[in-house]
Amino acid sequence: MVKDDCIFCKIANGQIPSATIYETTEFRAFLDVSPANRGHALIIPKQHFDNVFMLDDETAGKIFSVVPAIARAIQEETGCEGMNILQNNGAVAGQTVNHFHIHFVPRTKGDNVSVTWKQGEADKDDSVKLAQAIKNRL
Repeated sequence: MVKDDCIFCKIANGQIPSATIYETTEFRAFLDVSPANRGHALIIPKQHFDNVFMLDDETAGKIFSVVPAIARAIQEETGCEGMNILQNNGAVAGQTVNHFHIHFVPRTKGDNVSVTWKQGEADKDDSVKLAQAIKNRL
């Protein structure tokens, strides 16, 4: 399925031009037009999925299987010292385009990119209960 009002569906299917770095019949990876750093790229499925919760296992396996190769190519070309590979789901988590996508953000010492959070403290009893409850759903 492709959504007519989705900008990433339009990019994925070539209706909107992109600086494409990788493409198959199922996926397109391209440089971000508003990059956090030079080399910031995205990979998206050509089929529309709002987020990871909607993504089927087969598509997930295929898209994540090419992540290391894309990351290595970006690292080799940009010379970055590290990379954030991230994926946001829902507005509360920072997702701004409701089409599943994975970000590759090259990092260098002293850049102004911030992808961090304040570390909390886990309650041991709650963690044990939560882990078991999650395990039961898998």
